[in-house]
Amino acid sequence: MDVEIVGRALSTLPEDDDHPYRTGPWRPQTTEWRADDLEVTGEIPADLEGVYLRNTENPVHPAISLYHPFDGDGMIHVVGFRDGKAFYRNRFVRTDGFAAEQEAGKALWAGIAERPVLSLRADGWGARTRMKDASSTDIVVHAGQALSSFWQCGDLYRLDPLTLETIGKSPWAPDWGVSAHTKVDERTGELLFFSYATEAPYLRYGVVGPDNRLKHLTDVPLPGPRLPHDMAFTENYAILNDFPLFWDPALIAQGKYASRFHRDLPSRFGVVPRYGTEVRWFEADPTYVLHFANAYEDGDEIVIDGFHQGCPEPADPRGEGVYQRMFRFLALERMETRLHRWRLNLVTGQVKEERLSERFTEFGMINPNLGGQPYRYTYAATQRPGWFLFDGIVKHDLHTGSEERYALPEGVYGSETAMAPRPGATAEDDGYLVTLTTDVNADRSECLVFDAARLTDGPIARVRLPERISSGTHATWAAGSALPGWQDGTSML
Repeated sequence: MDVEIVGRALSTLPEDDDHPYRTGPWRPQTTEWRADDLEVTGEIPADLEGVYLRNTENPVHPAISLYHPFDGDGMIHVVGFRDGKAFYRNRFVRTDGFAAEQEAGKALWAGIAERPVLSLRADGWGARTRMKDASSTDIVVHAGQALSSFWQCGDLYRLDPLTLETIGKSPWAPDWGVSAHTKVDERTGELLFFSYATEAPYLRYGVVGPDNRLKHLTDVPLPGPRLPHDMAFTENYAILNDFPLFWDPALIAQGKYASRFHRDLPSRFGVVPRYGTEVRWFEADPTYVLHFANAYEDGDEIVIDGFHQGCPEPADPRGEGVYQRMFRFLALERMETRLHRWRLNLVTGQVKEERLSERFTEFGMINPNLGGQPYRYTYAATQRPGWFLFDGIVKHDLHTGSEERYALPEGVYGSETAMAPRPGATAEDDGYLVTLTTDVNADRSECLVFDAARLTDGPIARVRLPERISSGTHATWAAGSALPGWQDGTSML
């Protein structure tokens, strides 16, 4: 392994830190690495060519009063595969907020579990306002660049997908910023996005072309401020949402941002032609959906698959401490999160829905070439009960209803598992599954590669990283053929 330390960030976290999401598998990093010719157990497939990118909430300062793991600074990890070998890089996303706090040597903005009035700066980002745009939520690759994003809306930060150098911000982002979970349509090269705010019209939707220029932006009026976290798309439509879990408007007026689940209100799906302005709403049973797996058109119907929450507002475990109260919203078994399907009939306006699995899973990924198209498989995560930690991978077969699961060893936690289609693939699962792990027992991290058609056989390659990395979530895969400089390797230097 050829290893070089290329940077370090200032950290003011205490050595005796006891926060559950800054210790153990969530222990943050401060070192940035360049590592080539990584040590491999097994064999990297010769036709696995491209990069797996993962975002991470990686804090470097104590919170002003109360840290939530969604507040951590964005750190991107990339593992690249080429000619049967692997390389690794990690970099902080050089956001304006990260730079300001590095200079100040402390946190300047209040996080999601803190009141905005606690912020030491009057400016900031986020639908709530006076937050730091940590850019630590999601990562996609569009128009040859990696784009990191923040769940409460902020700038989209552009990074070289091979070196992870921060290039700048996407110049087309609207004034509300952009929410995490932009969608890349691999078929057209377009990027679909949404943004939200506490002022009317509360929600906007847009499309960026494969030339990285804004092509479309339209208002999606809502009855009030909402908390959308994801969207879906089909070949011809974008699907936005209005779920009945949102900030209490009366408390917003007092500067407080507490979400409540309104069981008396329906869930609503807003269907918009990809370049249209007219929104057609469909009502369904009340729930909240953090992430969608995919959507597609089926005759007169739009089919949407996502992770339905049976209990979006778990009971408050009073007496069990502040952390247990805060993090009940991160526990899949407490939110009763299961893969679910909604069918929206464009002729009758009716909605049918059905549960697709009894197992608690989330963070589903698919073959990226089938975004917005009919598909069969979703690769999702299971979770250690009570913790925001992934302890296994489930392959949902939506045609047969069968499931396969690969369980990680106790004390080893994975990431969102991306699917890398094999060049010239002859089946939907003809390719590889890639994820990063954090092994608390051995104090190490690996990148695991599975044969997507044979998940339960276990990894076919285990790639050792130079340092144990913090646990993390959202990830993506980009084929080498889609990356500038991949063929001649110039961007890898």
